[in-house]
Amino acid sequence: MSASICPCGSGNLLDACCGHYHAGHPAPCAEALMRSRYSAYVLGQVDYLLATTLPVQQAGLDRQSISEWSAQSTWLGLQVESSEVFGGQPEHAFVTFTARWHDNQGEHSHRERSSFVQNQGRWYFIDPTVPLNAGRNDACPCGSGQKFKKCCASYFTR
Repeated sequence: MSASICPCGSGNLLDACCGHYHAGHPAPCAEALMRSRYSAYVLGQVDYLLATTLPVQQAGLDRQSISEWSAQSTWLGLQVESSEVFGGQPEHAFVTFTARWHDNQGEHSHRERSSFVQNQGRWYFIDPTVPLNAGRNDACPCGSGQKFKKCCASYFTR
């Protein structure tokens, strides 16, 4: 780590901000995880991006594409619009943000409302591009032990 400003836009030093999570400490909330994931894209930390995605989805991620997008982009900034946390077990959250970057096709801006779930003290990103492959009455893929319809599925319709 270095004494540089964290790419997540917090204004804090990387070591005291997202670098702390990249080093293995669990993010305390969904917004911190989302910010650390943006920083991981900026810094090319693909292993972190995979590890902070819901475990049942990790095998479905395209590591090569993630690595190429990270390396071939100049990251221009992150703006967090809102963070909504829902009680219950497990805890779920939505974080709405806009990420900006530049690549060989020009400048881009992407606004997203991402879903997160906490499992065994760690927050995970629920990737909408990787199917959860669970029926409503199946065990929830997040590992909560609840039926999918009573857990993560109820947050996808909000």
